[in-house]
Amino acid sequence: MATAPTNTTGFVSCLTVHIPPGIVYTQASDSYPSVLDFSIKNLLFVTPATPTPLVIIKATKASHVQAAVRCGVAHGVRVRPRSGGHDYEGLSYRSIDAACPFSVVDLAALRAIRVDVKRKSAWVDSGATLGELYYGIANKSARLGFPGGIGPTVGIGGHFSGGGFGLMMRKHGLAADHVVDVVVVDAEGRLLDRAGMGRTTSGPSEEAGVGASASLSPALPRDVILRVVVQNQEAQFESLYLGRRTGLVATMARTFPELGVTRVDCIEMSWIESVLYFAFYGTGKPAALLLDRGTKPDRYFKAKSDFVHQPIPRHAWESTWSWFLKDGAGLLILDPYGGQMGRVAPSATPFPHRRALYNVQYYGFWWDNGTEASEKHMGWIRDLHQEMEPYVSKNPRGAYVNYRDLDLGVNEDYCSSGADNGYVKARAWGEPYFKANFERLAAVKAMVDPRDFFRNEQSIPPLR
Repeated sequence: MATAPTNTTGFVSCLTVHIPPGIVYTQASDSYPSVLDFSIKNLLFVTPATPTPLVIIKATKASHVQAAVRCGVAHGVRVRPRSGGHDYEGLSYRSIDAACPFSVVDLAALRAIRVDVKRKSAWVDSGATLGELYYGIANKSARLGFPGGIGPTVGIGGHFSGGGFGLMMRKHGLAADHVVDVVVVDAEGRLLDRAGMGRTTSGPSEEAGVGASASLSPALPRDVILRVVVQNQEAQFESLYLGRRTGLVATMARTFPELGVTRVDCIEMSWIESVLYFAFYGTGKPAALLLDRGTKPDRYFKAKSDFVHQPIPRHAWESTWSWFLKDGAGLLILDPYGGQMGRVAPSATPFPHRRALYNVQYYGFWWDNGTEASEKHMGWIRDLHQEMEPYVSKNPRGAYVNYRDLDLGVNEDYCSSGADNGYVKARAWGEPYFKANFERLAAVKAMVDPRDFFRNEQSIPPLR
């Protein structure tokens, strides 16, 4: 099915024929601004100059997604799915070029969660958030859990498709490692499960899914994770241990005595209580907080990421500590790998960074509006990233796709169906995210979306 020349009027007319009224919002709709802003997390993209979708479809069933794709293909308007809106560069709801018309299928209403305690499995719609998933599991069982990320407002669709790591990854691996089936709408508007797709389409894609101290820490037992959050020249150590308090105290005394961990530093709690503790920084929080999808964005931010394979020397940390972290301009977050993460082959799934010691996230944020403030803080995060270059992964320098970074590059001519050499140019950003797996993903893209309908600034191009 070829993508037609752009016909925005025909696209809207097609939607009105095939989708019920009340869930299609054009830019002329009174509710369009509130529907658009509902899932936006970054004030950088809440400006009059930000290119926004022609239409937003708030799908309530899979057939609405199918209709949006078929209408888009027929009338040359690309479709972007939005699950939780946490894309760091906002690509689920904005473009960087106003000349590129697109629409958004908002999946927030597709959020059903069906937990089967006996089978220890769940079907989760991709518009659900991690918090809703965790709440749904805990509501059914006090003994089951899931190894996803910390942020409760993160959407399932984006989190899973990028791999998805959290505090239980050293014991249980990535969130994506536990996906056993998936239902997607493909580039022809067909609804397919794993059997219908074949095994070749597993992993990240642009199809509109509707279901589905850090250097030492990797040497710790896989039942424990010790992450570090640095701000204002202070390091906060955060640990989760899957076991009793006495076991953690003994483990830390043996492997990391410098911290002086004692029984009073540890709190025994259930899995869902630990989820609430790390999400909201405190005990005694009601589980219902996990159902809150968040409020309008309250800050501007820019983030970058790295993977570290060799311990970073002391002098490098001292430089970072004394210069870049002195004014509280942002955070450094170090998430250690090892354990189960390192036992899965890098080529087994699209996520290739399993043998790293740890991931580093550089996160700069600010509240002041204006170009001067943005340039200052974005310059800070980019300078820090450059300063760390000698000490992180190389050839390519890795990056985590769920911390999306357009500084790495964008697709050439992403408004069109893509040039024949689109894959070559896309390696600039694709290989940092996926390393050698990028070529395989591009080959899959050529099979499932050869016309490159699901295309944006950093979508995987077909390997022609």
